[in-house]
Formats: sequence, structure tokens, C-alpha cells
Amino acid sequence: MIVTPSLGQDMSLTEQRAAGLSGQWREGQGTVTRGPDGKVVFLFGQVQPSVVCSPLHVCDIELEPGEIVRDVLLGDTVRWKVEPATSGAPGGQAVHLIVKPSEAGLVTSMVVTTSRRTYHIQLKSHGTHYMARVGFEYPEDINARFAEVAARMEASIVPGAGVPADQLNFSFSMSGTARWRPTRIYSDGLKTYVQFPSALSGQDAPVLFVVSGGENRIVNYRLNGTMMVVDYHIDHAILVSGVGRSQQKITIRRGG
Repeated sequence: MIVTPSLGQDMSLTEQRAAGLSGQWREGQGTVTRGPDGKVVFLFGQVQPSVVCSPLHVCDIELEPGEIVRDVLLGDTVRWKVEPATSGAPGGQAVHLIVKPSEAGLVTSMVVTTSRRTYHIQLKSHGTHYMARVGFEYPEDINARFAEVAARMEASIVPGAGVPADQLNFSFSMSGTARWRPTRIYSDGLKTYVQFPSALSGQDAPVLFVVSGGENRIVNYRLNGTMMVVDYHIDHAILVSGVGRSQQKITIRRGG
């Protein structure tokens, strides 16, 4: 009588689907690049990285500097050995996992838990081919670099204008005194931006008149916090607050 080896218990449709999704992640063709000093770099979390090692050689799996390893769990602890090593200055050291298979043709899995994340890695052994150095690129690091670039770009943008400072015209002069005297005035060629002190209150907000043809004319503008945005390229204007003896007035001229 021939006995057919059992493949295990029958799985439900949900279990089959879940196992299939896990298989797609394990067998997925993720992004792999070459890093410094011949390092093979995987994008962490994209797929399960497959690290190929070879007998009589070592695979060096380098983790993120400052990352503390909690546990290293191997599916096959008899034919695979993992030893720790470190590099770098104290306070920013990187942990290295030195992986060595005892023979070719082996496949197992390894789980590494750290202070920052959990690595799920597939290990394979080959008679001649192997990855000497392996590392990871982390999505949060990439996002942080983009955020840094965005912050630098935003820092070069003057509030309200939405364009770089080197594209603005700051050549405005002011005369007069007022407790709300603007801190700076600039134009992007279409609109004029009047920046008031942070202490400006709604009751103190002045009214703006554009001087044209010897007359004071009201133009469209809006006050957003301490920023007055005027839908006009001002040449000559007056800011007025109060009446009578308590009236305060600032005269603005472009290029003056």
C-alpha cells in the first residue's frame, strides 16, 4: 500500500486567500538597488527580502544605525548560524547580523525584532552565489528627506505671496507713525502684501486707500490675520485708522 504524505489540514477560503496574499508578499519582486561598498539595498516593507548566502562565506545584514536588536528567530537553527557584530561610533552604532549556512540548497526564514521595527527575511543558500552585504532603505527616511526639502522651499517663500522672495519687489517706503505700522510691504507684480505687527487686533486694523489722480480710492483687499492682501499693484497708498485727533496714518510709496 502506498501512503501519500499529508499536506496538512484543509483550509477555508479565507485561509487560502490569506495564505495567497502572504505568498505574494514573500515572492514579490521588490525594489533592489546597489548601495555604497557593494551593499544590496532593499526597500523595507515592500516585499519579504530574500537574502542569498553561500557555505564558507558570510552574509552581512546591516540594520539602521541606532537600532537595537531585541530578538533573532530562525526557522532552521541547526543548519543556519547568525552572529551579531557592530560598527560605527558609540551612540550611533549599527548592528550587523552575520549569517552563515552550513550547506547549499537550504531555505528558511528569519524574524528580527528591534527597537524600531520587525524584519521578516527569507534566507537561501547557494553553492557559489551570495550577497556579501545587505542593507535597507526606510520609507520614513525617504519621507523625512522630502519633508526637509519641502521645509527648505517653504522657508524661501514669503508669507502670503506664494512665490520665492527673490521674485518679489520690496522697494516700498513708509512715512508716518502708528502703533500698527507695517513691518514690511512687498509686491509680486499683481498684488501687494502689507505685513502688520503680530499685536494687531481687529479694532486696530486700518483702512487702505489707494491714491490715484489726487483722490483716495478704495480697492479690493482682505485682512488675513496680520497680513493685508491688496488686489492691486500699489504705487501710492494711505493706511488710516481712527478719526480726529486720535487718527493714525501711514503713507506708502513704491520705489520711494
